[in-house]
Amino acid sequence: MTKRRIVLASSNPGKLRELQSLLPPEVEVVSAAEAGVTLPPETGSTFAENALLKARAAAQQSGLIAIADDSGLEVDALGGEPGVRSARYAGPRASDAANIALLLNRLDGVPEGRRTARFRAVVALVVPDGSEFLGEGVLEGQIVHAPRGQGGFGYDPVFQPLGENRTVAEMTLEEKNRVSHRAQALRQVIEALHAWLDREESSERAASAGEPDGRDKDDGGIP
Repeated sequence: MTKRRIVLASSNPGKLRELQSLLPPEVEVVSAAEAGVTLPPETGSTFAENALLKARAAAQQSGLIAIADDSGLEVDALGGEPGVRSARYAGPRASDAANIALLLNRLDGVPEGRRTARFRAVVALVVPDGSEFLGEGVLEGQIVHAPRGQGGFGYDPVFQPLGENRTVAEMTLEEKNRVSHRAQALRQVIEALHAWLDREESSERAASAGEPDGRDKDDGGIP
């Protein structure tokens, strides 16, 4: 398969490392900055809307296949907050530490059994022919009382997956990628990306060999 370049529509270095580690080797990944892409504000009311906003903008500006994600934390005791506002929970330019501090403050006094939460991610794929695909992943768990671990990013230090005794930040990247919400969503998108690349590869081989494009002249040109 011909090596292809795609753009990841993200400015988050942790997210870029995580996504790049999951993409197939035949794909060369460039960041939004490397591709000269200006990411639009996340004005959508859902993760899917925000992911598509960024992927469409990246594809249009770069002319490359684009992948973007939007993800966040949903805490049951807080009515699903912070949700789509996860990255800016404590303010527009809030740090991970500030977001975590606000979350733990709002959960102060909430007992163990009511600290259930989930990470949710939607990954959007937009290809040059206008095709779009969405993948979604969910990781269930609970919010611990204090940050633990040095790995990951975002709310990873306070999120303990269901059935685990470690937070996501205490896992290796490989362990995280086996279970994470973003990895689940991206695997679905990778399947769609492979299918699209295979079709393009077949078309290119046929064109270089001078083969017909699969339409019979007698059928009026209908695909």
